[in-house]
Amino acid sequence: MCLRGEKEVVVTDTFGRQFSLFMPNVGDILPQLVAKGIPVTSENETSPLFINFISVTLPVVLILIFGFYVQRKMAASDNKESEFAKKKATAAVITGSKRVTFRDVAGVPEVKEELLEIVDFLQRPKKYSKLGATVPKGILLVGSPGTGKTLLARAIAGEAGVPFFSISGSDFVEMFVGVGASRVRELFAEAKKSTPCIVFIDEIDAVGGHRAGGGNVGGAEERAQTLNALLVEMDGFGGDDTIIILAATNRPDILDPALLRPGRFDRQVHILPPDVKGRQRILEVHARKLVLAAGTDLHGIAKATPGFTGAQLANLVNEAALIAARNGKETVDERDFDAAKDRMLMGVQRKGQVISEADRRTMAYHEAGHAIIAKNLPAADPLHKITIIPQGRAMGHTQQVPLSDQHAYSIQYLRARITILFGGRAAEELILGQQTTGAEEDIALATDIAEKMVCRWGMSETAGPLAYAKAESGFLGEYGVKSSYSADTARMIDQEVRRLIESCYAEASAIIKQEEDMLRDLAEILLQSEMLDSEEMEIIWNCSEKKRAALRTGGLSLS
Repeated sequence: MCLRGEKEVVVTDTFGRQFSLFMPNVGDILPQLVAKGIPVTSENETSPLFINFISVTLPVVLILIFGFYVQRKMAASDNKESEFAKKKATAAVITGSKRVTFRDVAGVPEVKEELLEIVDFLQRPKKYSKLGATVPKGILLVGSPGTGKTLLARAIAGEAGVPFFSISGSDFVEMFVGVGASRVRELFAEAKKSTPCIVFIDEIDAVGGHRAGGGNVGGAEERAQTLNALLVEMDGFGGDDTIIILAATNRPDILDPALLRPGRFDRQVHILPPDVKGRQRILEVHARKLVLAAGTDLHGIAKATPGFTGAQLANLVNEAALIAARNGKETVDERDFDAAKDRMLMGVQRKGQVISEADRRTMAYHEAGHAIIAKNLPAADPLHKITIIPQGRAMGHTQQVPLSDQHAYSIQYLRARITILFGGRAAEELILGQQTTGAEEDIALATDIAEKMVCRWGMSETAGPLAYAKAESGFLGEYGVKSSYSADTARMIDQEVRRLIESCYAEASAIIKQEEDMLRDLAEILLQSEMLDSEEMEIIWNCSEKKRAALRTGGLSLS
């Protein structure tokens, strides 16, 4: 028998069946049950109040707690978004121990001279205001990547000793609508508290591009709002606000005209890759921290790096130091710079790659063919190095270095360049009687040069001095072919490109056939040494046939 609560009794008979009885006073029969030896147990009945709490009140309480938690999280998120809009805009980099000045900038003397005037604006604004002159509001630094636009902006702030607010154009455009405009307002509000100062917007093309004519949605609408806010803030400067806005871009062609009009960005400063003197000055700046070997010729290194920007030269210096340290040297010498340049241009040497003797011989004749043509053409650049050691994607390489920077190329130089590119294929066909895929990049580059000569530079008598291809503006623009000419003109262009290519290829084959003995000697020597520099190649060229035979067999040293 089981007592459940105060009035319910559950009885189990001898057959295991249970009966539930209701008794007003269970306590009256309890002594009799005990006297009869009937086992009696009891169960406490769950309180109805507790059942109500579990089934009704607790879910409501949990729902309220969850709602309160979600509300707190949303409020915190709103606060974070608000701080997010202000955070980057108010981040000012004040000149201090890591101060950058014009002493740290080299290779752009004309640009430095023009920007020194900006420093004078910031330091002595009254000198100009008393004459009625207005300090320029905005200066746009235009140049290809790596030319030092950001470094120049920091140097201006360092020379002037003023606060420097730096932000990227992409930081204005976020996933939240209105954040960009809010960030612009916060940026200029902080700048006005710190006058005189510099506000630098890097990669302004990310936010200052052309605005489409209506129908803007999504990110385009956000960018348009941000640009409008920027234009309003630039127009809102007072006469006493000595704030100069510097902006950098490598795509001036896509900027909105409203951004470039006078009164906003008053000046555009073009920064071009440095010439040989500029490269030498840049190398001298970055080489201050190196332990250079005595007699290291930085001018020679500058001559061997035409077209390098400041960033590439800084990387060259660092790579040279890393290579010297890897080889256990105490100083950095010219060989380290040469190895660093090859690493940057072609990749890491793959000395451990297993190459069959047939492939090595093919590479040797291919590279020797390039060198033979380059040596026999007066308009070609001088030879610098020839190697059959695989490096990066290239299985071999013939390197030429111009005597000076070239800003315009003659038709003789371009024809010589195409002819040199076909020297490898011509050598393979003459000596080995085969054609290989090793000439793939040579053929592609030769075809590209020939197409530009015909379509862009008017170097074809049949095509005439007409531009059949136009360039997209900007430092990163690509050239596209116009489709406005007729099918007959297209056929004529194809024929002229083919004629030019075949003419250069025939010239290369003729030179290779004429210099067959020298080609064989140079290739055999290259198979022995794997790499020849300009001095060694000059020795080989000046050697008699008897001495070259000794070099082929290793019986004579180049030194």
